[in-house]
Amino acid sequence: MSIEDDARDERLRVVWELEPGAAAYERHALPNPARGFDPPGHLDAFLDAVRWGAIASADTTVLQAPFRSGIQIEEYQLDPVVRALSMPRTNLLIADDVGLGKTIEAGLVMQELMLRHRARTMLIVCPAGLTLQWRDEMRDKFGLEFRIVDSGLLKELRRTRGLYANPWTHFPRLIVSVDWLKRDRPRRLLRDVLPAVPRYPRAFDLLVVDEVHTCAPATRGKYAVDSQRTEVIRELAPHCEHRLFLSATPHNGYQNSWTALLELLDDQRFARGVMPSDEQLAQVMIRRLKSELPPKWDGSPRFATRVIHDLNVHYSESEGRAHLKLAEYAESRRRISGGNAQRSAADFVAERRARGDSGRRRPRLRP
Repeated sequence: MSIEDDARDERLRVVWELEPGAAAYERHALPNPARGFDPPGHLDAFLDAVRWGAIASADTTVLQAPFRSGIQIEEYQLDPVVRALSMPRTNLLIADDVGLGKTIEAGLVMQELMLRHRARTMLIVCPAGLTLQWRDEMRDKFGLEFRIVDSGLLKELRRTRGLYANPWTHFPRLIVSVDWLKRDRPRRLLRDVLPAVPRYPRAFDLLVVDEVHTCAPATRGKYAVDSQRTEVIRELAPHCEHRLFLSATPHNGYQNSWTALLELLDDQRFARGVMPSDEQLAQVMIRRLKSELPPKWDGSPRFATRVIHDLNVHYSESEGRAHLKLAEYAESRRRISGGNAQRSAADFVAERRARGDSGRRRPRLRP
């Protein structure tokens, strides 16, 4: 295993006969007293460090990740870590509200599983615009080095390691865009490292899918149709020991799409088309809203209260006439449609523009 800072945990292959000064050391060899004994203070400090850093896999009450990360942790962010350790195989859907720190919660789970030797190889699948953010967050806040798999990395590996280098095996922790992953070439390279039938040990120890609602099947009528994103996650998920899905809006309102997403998370507990019970959802999903969280220990609010103020916009005479003509046009479109509910998108846009409520209150007309 490499010990370089930029290639941590990367496996290296060497020719033993050509290595200068090659020597083998016993992994658990006893110290040699011929060089003398350490002072009692050094020994005491060493024992304290071992005691504080020791983690028992069977003890789920002692967490190490919060003390080895560079973040200020809120108490509610520890719930996913405790839930993950209590599960023989971590299959979690973190559906917390926007701004509650789903990335931090996922990082704590990843670091804790790695410290307990339950996960070494990790794969993060996210939208293309979040790959750099995930890499920087994991490196700066948790000390976990990830590499982004893309076309640039593929060219670099081919140039430095040969034409047959596979990007999915060169480093234990990887980040990939879901839209790049669904392409033919990346999927073909991924299939080269995945066995025909999932077997133990899995190809990847941990799979993290951010914004997983974008990978849910599209709903058309009564059936949910798998998209390319859905197909690639469905192909990859069985080859991962642990699965961690993140989304602030996991349910799109359609039962078939929702149950298909849960089946991607845990196909042993959920089935496509079968609505799960509240007890089943509580075992795998963590959902907290900002309004549901209690205040801080001193009684102060945890989040700032949003206050909406009316904004009066004064139109000029020419702007007022243009707005009135647009309102007349929208009214004529409504008369033509005859109040039919299935109107076109152009009618919808025209009506919202005429009302002046495209995300804002209607300004008062003062020509």
